[in-house]
Amino acid sequence: MATYNKRGYKPKTKVEKEHDIEEGSTTAEVFNTLDETASKTELFVEKNQKYILIVIGLIAAVVLGYLGYKEFIAKPKQLEAMNDMFQAQKYFDEAVNGVEKDSLYNLALNGGEGKFGMLDIIEEYSGTPAANLATYYAGTAYLRLKDYKNAVEYLSDFSSDDEILAPLAKGNIGDAFVQLNQPEDALGYYEKAAEMRDNEYTTPMYLYKAGAIALELGDADKALSYFKRIKEDYANSTEAATVDVFIGKAQVLADK
Repeated sequence: MATYNKRGYKPKTKVEKEHDIEEGSTTAEVFNTLDETASKTELFVEKNQKYILIVIGLIAAVVLGYLGYKEFIAKPKQLEAMNDMFQAQKYFDEAVNGVEKDSLYNLALNGGEGKFGMLDIIEEYSGTPAANLATYYAGTAYLRLKDYKNAVEYLSDFSSDDEILAPLAKGNIGDAFVQLNQPEDALGYYEKAAEMRDNEYTTPMYLYKAGAIALELGDADKALSYFKRIKEDYANSTEAATVDVFIGKAQVLADK
């Protein structure tokens, strides 16, 4: 078969030939290195295949176990806990709105008519959202029953991201410390409650309580800042209706 040279073709110089050889050699080295790495990886996998499969199996078991627990154990347990808590919650609601408050709060705590109380829910369904909610109810019931130490204990164990319940729990601890004659602790919890959420209900309520305790402790400047914040930012709140009186008192003490 005939061969031909393209127009303008020039035979390669010696330097060009050497460059092509070097380039080809470098490429070959790269591929050889990749081949060696792949071979080592294959050998490692082959040698440790048993252990790799065990690790993969364990990871899969953990993931499937978690999903199974959540679906077939946690959810049914939470539903059962909420059903068992229904009567105790009913007692609590009746105590809030009723007349025989002490007896109803006791029933909410300890149960009645053969049904669980909040303390039973906490023990029986530990770790569930229902038990956590029962902890809030129990702490608040103890507060209403004037058992302030138990109120602090249970409310401190409660955790929530709820817009209302989260600050209420902190504020209730503040109320308990007021009754225990620990105003500094009360002030700290009122401040936490006021800053946890920004709404027209809990924020001005706990700013008001924080201001009153700060005034009692002689910190008129802090009290004044809380009262003014109510007037400026929560003018439609219940607390705003009487806050001018407290602003006047705090202003007098702050100016001394």
